[in-house]
Amino acid sequence: MLAGVSVDYYNKLERGNLSGVSEPVLVGIVAALRLTDVEERHLRDLMRSAETTVRPQRRRVEKPTVRVTVQRVLDSMTDIPAIVKNGRLDMVATNPLGRALFSRVFEGVAAGNYAKFIFLDPASREFLIDWEGGANDTVAVLRAAAGRDPLDRSLSDLVGELSTRSDDFRVRWAAHNVHQHSHGNKQLMHTIVGVMSFDYESLPLPADEGFTLVVYSVEPRSASADALQLLGSWMQTQDAASRANPLTTEA
Repeated sequence: MLAGVSVDYYNKLERGNLSGVSEPVLVGIVAALRLTDVEERHLRDLMRSAETTVRPQRRRVEKPTVRVTVQRVLDSMTDIPAIVKNGRLDMVATNPLGRALFSRVFEGVAAGNYAKFIFLDPASREFLIDWEGGANDTVAVLRAAAGRDPLDRSLSDLVGELSTRSDDFRVRWAAHNVHQHSHGNKQLMHTIVGVMSFDYESLPLPADEGFTLVVYSVEPRSASADALQLLGSWMQTQDAASRANPLTTEA
C-alpha cells in the first residue's frame, strides 16, 4: 500500500523481474522501504542490469593501475597514509606511509586485496580492532560494486573464491547489504607501533572510473600522531636497509 503497487506486482519485483518499472513506482518503493541513497543507487543499478535485452559475456578487468599523475599526488602526501582502491578493494597504489600502514595486506594470501585480507588472513582479526564491523562493511562495499558492474569477471571470481573459502563471508554476502564509505574512523593495530586511530576520507577520482583515493589523518598531538611518526621513522629505516642490502631483502 505504501508503495502504491499490488502485492502480486511487488512479489514479481522481489523475484528480480525489474524490467519496465516506471519512475513513479520506483520512487514509491524507495520511500516505502526507506532506502538510503546508497541502497537506492544499488536498486537502480539492478534495474539497469535487468533491462539489458542482450546479455554480453562477462569481461575480465585488466590488472588495475593508476595514472602517473595520481601516483605523484600520492607521493606528495608525506605526513599521512594514502591509498587508491578500486571496487574490488584491490589496493592499486599507495604512498610510502600507506604501504607501511597496510603492509600486512600486501603479504601472504591477500596480495594487496583488502577483502581477501579480511576473510582469508587470520592476521586481520588482530590488525582491525573492530573486525566484525569491518567485515560487514567490506562485504557491503563488494555487493554495491557487483550491482554497478555485474559483468566484471574479476569481481565475480573474487566473490566466488571468498564464498568458497570463508563461511564468514558467505553468510554476510547472503544478507545483500550495500554500503559506500565516504568518511569515518578506523582503529588499527600495527605490529610495530601499536594501536592507531584514524579519521579517513574517501574521494572518488572522476577521471579514473571505479578508483577511490582514501586518506587517513590523525588527531594532532595525540598518541596516534606519535605512533604515526614512529611508523614513518621505521619505514625510513626499512628503506635504508633495503637500499644497503638489496640481495638480502629479496631473499
